[in-house]
Amino acid sequence: MASKSKTVYLCDECGYESPKWLGRCTSCGAWNSLKERKISVSPAGASPERKLAPDSKVVTLKSVTASNEERLLCGIGELDRVLGGGLVIGSLVLVGGDPGIGKSTLLLQTAGLMAENADILYISGEESEKQIKMRADRLGSGDKDIRLYCETNIDKILSAAENLKPHVMIIDSIQTVYSEEISSVPGSITQVRECCMMLMKYAKQSGTAVFIVGHVTKEGTIAGPRILEHMVDCVLYFEGERHQSYRILRAVKNRFGSTNEIGVFEMEGDGLHEVENPSTALLMGRPKDTPGSAVVCTVQGSRPILAEIQALTSPSGYGNPRRMGTGLDYNRTAMLLAVTEKRLGLNLQNMDIYINVAGGLKINEPATDLAVIMAVVSAYTGKPIPEDVAAIGETGLTGEIRSVNLIDKRVSELSKMGFKRCIVPGGCKVKAPDGTKLLYADNLSAAVRLCFSGKKEENV
Repeated sequence: MASKSKTVYLCDECGYESPKWLGRCTSCGAWNSLKERKISVSPAGASPERKLAPDSKVVTLKSVTASNEERLLCGIGELDRVLGGGLVIGSLVLVGGDPGIGKSTLLLQTAGLMAENADILYISGEESEKQIKMRADRLGSGDKDIRLYCETNIDKILSAAENLKPHVMIIDSIQTVYSEEISSVPGSITQVRECCMMLMKYAKQSGTAVFIVGHVTKEGTIAGPRILEHMVDCVLYFEGERHQSYRILRAVKNRFGSTNEIGVFEMEGDGLHEVENPSTALLMGRPKDTPGSAVVCTVQGSRPILAEIQALTSPSGYGNPRRMGTGLDYNRTAMLLAVTEKRLGLNLQNMDIYINVAGGLKINEPATDLAVIMAVVSAYTGKPIPEDVAAIGETGLTGEIRSVNLIDKRVSELSKMGFKRCIVPGGCKVKAPDGTKLLYADNLSAAVRLCFSGKKEENV
């Protein structure tokens, strides 16, 4: 029997489906977000036809042979590191970030480097050919054999891709692409989801690796439904402050590699440059003999990186003191301030406290707890932490300092950067490199004494 069509209303914000138009979505509360859409339905009592694709068949798992996935090197070591060793053939990679952070710059540089060994198709829905050419000349990729196609219709894009058969296709951006079969406007949840599904099918069937650029909402998530992140193989976030030169590329999902790796770049006039030694870059300009500055070694994937934790305390002029932090989890920072006040006896209840990770780096691991507390104590007492002292450790609610993983790799990185002393948890018994002393502390009181008294303990 022939299928019939009916009209439904879908919310552009959350995807809620309603049989009639509503001024406000009952699911997410957004106003004027329901858009009309016609869908086909089967008559009552009729079972829908289910067909397998022509090349689909049921197999047993043990009969499947799988070798290491084939990868294409992007020509940018930091990007290859985050992707897990290169771009996997037939994968769908979503790149998100704030406006102006450098997403298009990164992908255009990648296209220029990969064009020497692969066919590249660059789809732009936001810029003209001349605009892309101007930026490519500035990046040094203007003479590369990159195919450009300024189009937003998904059917025309896929038709061009099927004719050219590129190895890599870049879509900038998914919010500008639309399908004529869907009545909603480009950028809506329905359009983004359906277009991403069509691109995913094309990538899997053709073996073309596809980069898609996604805009970020004011909440910091990629615009569109969360299902968009579930559909793709890899989700990369490009982070950093627009007014700072350093950029962090982080994988939050990767089906072909680790999600803990990060890539560090520096934005300059001729594009993005890789930062091979992030520790040196992030500690550059660190003030000397200044209270409120502590150094910690954090591990991002397999890479140890030194970061500077800065703290500032000031008497509050209002009833409720302010607590602000940049680069750290706010809830954990609030907990550490409460532990500091309770276990060390500091009067922080009437102090405005500001904590910052210098360089725009974002840290989520608990190994930075001790450094945060030492920076706050230093700012509160006005006593600077010695330049050659670093602090590593997780802090509990009772004031104890707990062990952290990869302590040997952290201490080795600190030793390479010239740090002579390192405060570590008492349970971390490791052998320090020559020239570096380990100061063991079981609680915050002992850590404060070791940090500011200059007392040293011998290596194990």
